Amino acid sequence: MFLWGTATAAYQIEGAVAEDGRGASIWDTFVHEPGRTRDGHTGDVACDHYHRWREDVALMSGLGVNAYRFSIAWTRVLPEGSGAVNPKGLDFYERLVDALLEAGVTPVPTLFHWDLPQALEDRGGWLERDVSGLFAEYAAVVAERLADRVPTWITLNEPFIHMAWGYGLGVHAPGRALLLDALPVAHHQLLGHGLAAQALRAAGAREVLITNNCTPVWPASGSEEDLAAAAAYDTLHNRLFNDPVLLGTYPDLTAYGIRPDGAAGDGPELSAALGIRDGDLAVISAPLDGLGVNYYNPTRIAAPADDGLPFTDAGVTGYPTTAFGWPVVPDGLRELLTGLRERYGQALPPVYVTENGCSQADELTPDGVDDQGRVAYLRDHVAALERAREQGVDVRGYFVWSLLDNFEWAEGYHQRFGLVHVDFATGERTPKASYGWYRDHIAAALRP
Repeated sequence: MFLWGTATAAYQIEGAVAEDGRGASIWDTFVHEPGRTRDGHTGDVACDHYHRWREDVALMSGLGVNAYRFSIAWTRVLPEGSGAVNPKGLDFYERLVDALLEAGVTPVPTLFHWDLPQALEDRGGWLERDVSGLFAEYAAVVAERLADRVPTWITLNEPFIHMAWGYGLGVHAPGRALLLDALPVAHHQLLGHGLAAQALRAAGAREVLITNNCTPVWPASGSEEDLAAAAAYDTLHNRLFNDPVLLGTYPDLTAYGIRPDGAAGDGPELSAALGIRDGDLAVISAPLDGLGVNYYNPTRIAAPADDGLPFTDAGVTGYPTTAFGWPVVPDGLRELLTGLRERYGQALPPVYVTENGCSQADELTPDGVDDQGRVAYLRDHVAALERAREQGVDVRGYFVWSLLDNFEWAEGYHQRFGLVHVDFATGERTPKASYGWYRDHIAAALRP
């Protein structure tokens, strides 16, 4: 059955950051550092999902989704990232899973959605290889409790974004600005994925996925320089995280001054630059049951400026934009999906669109929220997904980001992505027009 779902992430909705034994994550630290988030907003309360989860499950039931992608907060389960297990944290997720199943909604948990335990960041975070093994131990703890009822698991969410924004540029937690010195974060996350996949399968998980943020890359022109820059960006954003899991190899990183292993020349070799050891790629590339793909927009790339990177983001123009300023290009989803099939062929497992959605400047009126722009966005992207399926791409699920308006990372509460409006002062939930559209679409799609 095709999965029609919606998605959230723990730090963005749960709140209750200091309740029932939960430990501190890197986002708890980051948001309380001055200047890190817009207007100093934090996820301390967020949508208060930790207390209002029953209401949110009822909203999903009314929506008619048959799947819900959520993330598990590592620090609710292992407050220090390893060692002592917090039973109250596991109890919370068990209650949520059981309620979802009772409502006819398949739970699809993500184990890591950027909220690394602060205790592990204090030891070096994803720059350190040991975190990969600790992630697998955490996966085993969760799966031991839930794998008998949860068929499909996602290990990591968007490792590129976490590496680039969290460790490379410093605009997300943990706030490091290491540029290319952040590359070991890529390998250690992927190794963590592979080790966690082993742990999940050992506990009885039937399907294991990874979710990557992918973007079609458009050269700014047909010039040789722009084409080379676009290829370099495609390598960093897409291939660095897809090639190892699907092909068992890393792409050529010579554009970044990294030599293939054994090649003569200046700069570090690949294995040294990323921290690769013998056997790692075999772990990372163990067969997947599906590839999660998050799509928001294409990226237009030009020849490099003087900032040390081999590309420049030239911006996609000529399209309407979301409240975030992101271009709305529905056919980019079809282009992305068919491009993955062309690039990876038989190595590409079934694909799930695990995030797709848009922010709008929604206004709550006495008549509700008439977010017709979001309705059009979802309608057109679902149509693009269907065109990709007609062209032979094995797509098996679509998850709208997001069920609820929530804490949007460094933007705080200024970007609303939800099918359901949240009053952040009171927690009151109000389904939007897009909720009604998606409900009707799902009902028609699932009708015998």
